[in-house]
Parts: sequence; structure tokens; C-alpha cells
Amino acid sequence: MSDRLAGRTAVVTGSAGGLGREFAAALAAAGARVAGFDVAAQSATARRIGAAFLPVTVDVTEPSQVTRAMALVAAEVGGPHIVVNNAGVYPPIPFEKTTLDDLRRILRVNVEGPFTVTQAALPYLREAGWGRVVSIASGAVFVGPPDLVAYTASKAALIGMTRSLASLLGPENITANVIAPGLTRTETAARSTGADGGFERVAAMQRVPRVAEPGDLVSTLLYVCDPASGFLTGQTLNVDGGAAFL
Repeated sequence: MSDRLAGRTAVVTGSAGGLGREFAAALAAAGARVAGFDVAAQSATARRIGAAFLPVTVDVTEPSQVTRAMALVAAEVGGPHIVVNNAGVYPPIPFEKTTLDDLRRILRVNVEGPFTVTQAALPYLREAGWGRVVSIASGAVFVGPPDLVAYTASKAALIGMTRSLASLLGPENITANVIAPGLTRTETAARSTGADGGFERVAAMQRVPRVAEPGDLVSTLLYVCDPASGFLTGQTLNVDGGAAFL
């Protein structure tokens, strides 16, 4: 347990399971009050974290819902200081079979969602005079998997957006950074790229040849959110077991 984030409020999107649940639990353990945004039920996350967790049912691609959700968070536990843009979709689709509707759906969740959530949180971050915006991209941006063209494009866009946000918000004591995980053992990954030996094939290409677990990302998240990390902004931290050297 730690109190490094005591007095801070964090919003974590996609907090019903996987990385989002781990991130929400880690921030709460560091002393933050945590609001989870998800369209799915968050009962398991709520049981794990307890009273420090506020579950909010919200579609992060719907601006009106996100605005209401931020206002609810501010009223219930205080305006957010930390935003973790974790919600995303991960569909491996052959490029030749990817329709424009597929591409638009991926971009809507993976790019428009973080854009909308960050925009809605910004007045509260500015009011606090301190903030951390952390977006979860993917190591796929640096290795270019052939079955994830649309997904990789969406995560590259998220990195570009974060760099511009860092330029915009740095003078206001608000940092913006990206964490780019490699293939991590989550429920979603197990149904897609990780299926049929996928986890093991990816692990064999890493310098650290084991399957990444959600907990492997926690120390990086806490590092970029730490009050002592105020000079770190506009960066992409590639946490992929050494699959790609930047």
C-alpha cells in the first residue's frame, strides 16, 4: 500500500476487466479515489477495490454521456486529476477483408473515445492545476503485425494525439504520456491473437520470453501518474518484453 496518490481522483476507462481492472486497483492501492467508465458491468472490479471505487456506466464514444459521467465523478468523489484512456477494441481482421465500417468502429473506440474523455476531463484538470493523462496504445505500432492494420493505425493516432496534448498542456502542469504494451494475457487477447498458441509465439519473439500479465503494466502506470513524474511528458513507454527496441 502507498499514499502517493492520496487526495487524487482517477478516471479509468474500460475498467470492467483486463488491464483496466488492474489499473483501477493499482491506483486505488496508491491512495486515489477511482471512477471506472465502462459499458459492461463492473461488479468484479468494485468487489476487488471496495469503497474507493465508483463504477459509472458510460459509452466513452458518446460525448453527452461522457460529460454527464465526469460531472457525476466530480460531485461524488471530486473532479479528476488522472485520466487513464484504456478502453479499446482489438479485432484482428485481414486487411483485405477490413471494411470502412470496421475501420470507423475501431477508430471510434480507440481514438474518438480517448479524445472525448480527455476533452471532458480537461476543465477539471485545469481547475486542479495538476493532471496526468495516460493513454494505452500498443506495441503493435512498432512491430506492425499484418493482421492488425486498422488497430495499429488507431493506436498510432493515439500516440500522435498524446504528443500534441503534451505540448498543449505542459505549461499547465498537466502531463500526457502513452503506455504501449505488448500482447498481454487478458480475456480479450485470449479470444483473439493469444488463441491457439498465440501468446507463446509472441513471447518467443521477446527478449523477456514469457507471456505478459496485466500486472506487468502496473509499475509503469504508477510511475507516469506519480506526482514526482511531472517532467515526463509526450513520451511512449514501450512495455513489451523487448519485442521492439525504440
